[in-house]
Amino acid sequence: MTVITLTILLFALGIGTSLTFVSSHWLLAWMGLEISTLAILPLMAQQHHPRAVEAATKYFLIQATAAAVLLFASTTNAWISGHWDIQQTSHPLPLTLATLALALKIGLAPLHSWQPEVLQGLGLNTGIILATWQKLAPFAILTQIQTPNSLLLITLGIASIFIGGWGGLNQTQLRKVLAYSSIAHLGWMVLVLQYARPLALLALLLYIIVTYATFTLFILQDVTSMKSLFALGAKNPILTTLLPFLLLSLASLPPLTGFLAKLLILKELTKQGLVPTAALAIMGTLLSAFFYVRLSVATALTLAPNTMTGTTPWRLASSRLTMPISISTVMAVALLPLTPALLALLTD
Repeated sequence: MTVITLTILLFALGIGTSLTFVSSHWLLAWMGLEISTLAILPLMAQQHHPRAVEAATKYFLIQATAAAVLLFASTTNAWISGHWDIQQTSHPLPLTLATLALALKIGLAPLHSWQPEVLQGLGLNTGIILATWQKLAPFAILTQIQTPNSLLLITLGIASIFIGGWGGLNQTQLRKVLAYSSIAHLGWMVLVLQYARPLALLALLLYIIVTYATFTLFILQDVTSMKSLFALGAKNPILTTLLPFLLLSLASLPPLTGFLAKLLILKELTKQGLVPTAALAIMGTLLSAFFYVRLSVATALTLAPNTMTGTTPWRLASSRLTMPISISTVMAVALLPLTPALLALLTD
């Protein structure tokens, strides 16, 4: 793919997401979602590999189905109420349909089964876009609509937390692990969305920071499976030291950045009187924490079964840009001391 083509596709991707951000009209928001979908499809199929083409085809079919349901929900709302404003949508039928369509777009359980397979068929460079940037536009619409049935979002959130943790337990491919991680984290965001929207957006931002840092580290070392983590220590000892911190931050262990969002969400759920829901969310997170700890052990405490001959790669100068991973890693690990300031901002 040429530089001009890549630039046009990335520009279209940004335009589609930005259009959805600024839209209060259902058709404009829907149009932004479709521009983003059509822009990422060539990026997904650029390798001309059967797995990549299969992943692009699955993604197109799923997104087209969700777009059709969302368009049906918006036209139904216009037929019932006579307006196309997203924030003034009040009838339960179009709101429920729109919520389920957006849940399918971002991969919430039980509408999640496409996400691990699609992410597994992509390269890491495209996978980072799918796991982070493509969540922004549907989530922006979710924050604008007033779901009439709070039980729907709670059910989607709890199901995503448990299925995201359960599905990642037996995985050895890192892209599938990160896909199930995305499902579990989105469950936490949806769980608190109707009670504290700024908190849900904060959780989304922290998830993007930690996931971006993890993906860029995998890209830097070309790591795609758990087996390749065993030899990472011989290739680059410094990155081998950093990776467990990123994985444990995804697992939301204190005192890392990932713990910040979970702490604030649990505080808000307890404040709303949803103590059983908070307890279920904690139990579901234990499943996710298990496979993150397993990956951390495979990275830091397991040696490769064979010795490497020749010059060790970490002694050679790196030709890749390392500044993004440096900044994102610091943010993914060390933002927990900002909790009092964030609490003050959210309460104001």
